[in-house]
Parts: sequence; C-alpha cells; structure tokens
Amino acid sequence: MQRIRLRYTKRGRLRFTSHRDFQRAFERALRRSAVPMAYSAGFTPHPKVSYANAAPTGTASEAEYLEIGLAERRDPEALRRQLDESLPPGLDVTEAVEVATGNFVERLEASEWLLRLPGVAPAEAEEAAAAFLAADAVEVQRMTKNGLRTFDARAAVAAIGLAPADAALVGIGDNTGTDGADDVRTGAPCAILRLVVRHATPAVRPDDVLSGLRSTADLAPPVPAEVTRLAQGPLDEQTGTVTDPLALDRAAAEVGR
Repeated sequence: MQRIRLRYTKRGRLRFTSHRDFQRAFERALRRSAVPMAYSAGFTPHPKVSYANAAPTGTASEAEYLEIGLAERRDPEALRRQLDESLPPGLDVTEAVEVATGNFVERLEASEWLLRLPGVAPAEAEEAAAAFLAADAVEVQRMTKNGLRTFDARAAVAAIGLAPADAALVGIGDNTGTDGADDVRTGAPCAILRLVVRHATPAVRPDDVLSGLRSTADLAPPVPAEVTRLAQGPLDEQTGTVTDPLALDRAAAEVGR
C-alpha cells in the first residue's frame, strides 16, 4: 500500500465549511478522480483517509493536512493535480508527498496564525499583546460538551505581536484589504497580529487568545476578527517559528530518486 500526505487550504468563503463538510467534498473528489483507494478490513470497509488537527469552522487556513492509502502506486504530483481539479476553488490541494516517515501527528507541535482586527489601531494591539505576554497566566472560559471549562491560555502561546509590515492576510479572499495599518475599504485602522500557539491539552484556539487579550488589556475589536492559519508543524522554540512538517518526507523522496 502506498501512502500519500497532502496539504490543503481553506480560503475565502470556504473557510466557513466544517470539517465534516470538507470530508464529504474530499470523498467526492476521490471518486471523481478515480483514485485507487485502499480500504479498511471488516464488514463496513472505509477508504483509508486520516485527518490531522482540522482548523475550526470560520477560520481560513493555508496548512491543513491529511493522509490517504492507495491500493496502486500513483505519482504524488499527478495525484495532487487530479484532486485539486475535483475540489471547489478555495479547497485547494497544494502539496503531495509520499510517506517515508512515521509520527506525523507528533510533528504538528504548534500553529502559526494571523489575526486581522478591523477597527483596532496597531499600537493598541501591540500594547495588548505585550500585556498578554507579561501575564503569568491568563484564564479564559469556553463552553465544551462537558460544560463550561476554565483554562490558562497564556501557557500555550509561544509568540504574539504585530505581524511584519509587509504581511498580507491570506485565506480571506475578496474580504481582505489592508496595508497592515488601515483597512483600504473603509480607511478605518486595522491591526494584524501574528500568533504562535503550541498544540496542548486542552487545545488553545485563536478565539481563546482573543478572549485573553480582552481580559488582560480590554482589547475588544468592534467586529469579529478574521483568522488565518499560516502553518502548523514542528516548533523552533528559540525563534518562535513553525517549520515544515513534510520536510522529512520530502528529503527522503529526494534521496530515493
């Protein structure tokens, strides 16, 4: 059985698709592309597809991952093109590599996010981020299936601050329009924060960090933040950057050529 790891995106209006919505769309793409899927054993066989750390509904993403098992060998790049053409624009398959290493999920140690805050001045957002980082703990609450839960959002945050001046918020599609300081559509101030969050238990989401910014610095954007995941993978603690989780598989493929 050949295994392929895929990186895909959720962009524009497709950021509102749930994980289950994407699963259905992807399964249809597999059928349209006539991908020779491997199936599980038992009375109700299922195609061998596994997903990793799906982004929350309503957030865009440039770095979602899944793995599929094939009954026949296929060229990863040709397979990527077939699947990409069979999915709607916004759900884009951007990379495919043959699996050469294990423990992939363990490599997804952290995520890098961009938080676009319409109506918030960059200086105000920078001050709030500094206050958040200075806190020993930032308790937030979230409703879960087991009821209201309180946890520390600060411990999971590896980095937070203003995004570089040349940063562009991808994934939002036609709704994006900012130069990093002002929304070009309205002329109102617009801050963009870069956030790196470790994958921990319980999982700390961008919304939890925004709640923490509200409690520590009274930062409350007048409209909901627009959130995009830029990357997920191994965390370089020294630089606070998230590196490529497919690098080991890609390197192994190069050696095998």
